[in-house]
Amino acid sequence: MLSRTKTSRRSFIKGVIASGAAASSTAYMFGVSGCSNQEVAIGGVERLISLNVNGVTRNVDALPNETLAMTLRYKLGLTGTKLGCDRGECGACTVLIDGVNLYACSTLTHSVRSKQITTIEGLETSDGLHPVQQAMIDELGPQCGFCTPGQIMSAVSLLNKNPNPTRDDVRRALSGNLCRCGAYDHYINAVMLAAQRGV
Repeated sequence: MLSRTKTSRRSFIKGVIASGAAASSTAYMFGVSGCSNQEVAIGGVERLISLNVNGVTRNVDALPNETLAMTLRYKLGLTGTKLGCDRGECGACTVLIDGVNLYACSTLTHSVRSKQITTIEGLETSDGLHPVQQAMIDELGPQCGFCTPGQIMSAVSLLNKNPNPTRDDVRRALSGNLCRCGAYDHYINAVMLAAQRGV
């Protein structure tokens, strides 16, 4: 008669996580660390690349099919870029690439190697918060705050192109960013306030 071991769901999940971490660290040790200054390639695509993020050149090991959202959050620690739908529908992962607001979850990391990437963390300067960030606080724009970084990045892109928008202009600019709390009017009010103050 076969004995059955009692495995809880929690211990099973912990085992899966531990084995995945061990496998990835082994792959990293044998696949990357011994390469010194060489670029590691898989299928002819270089993995060790340089990205210009928030004005700083960052070196990162990115898989050929890795999205910018994954690279920013999990390789570079820039967690202001949120992962919501992960399929280009909600806008929570919006970043600026050469000044244009784009979904990081639908952008391959390797496709932006020669471009300027700006995340929510890159808006603040030594003088303080970006005017849009400050206006969001002053107008109590966010509720849960999950979509706020994406909303701000879309607003900054708009105001860089059109510093005196109408409410309809703002509404269209933010239309690619979903707010699960329904705080759209608050976000629009904040962008209009930032425009009045001058960006």
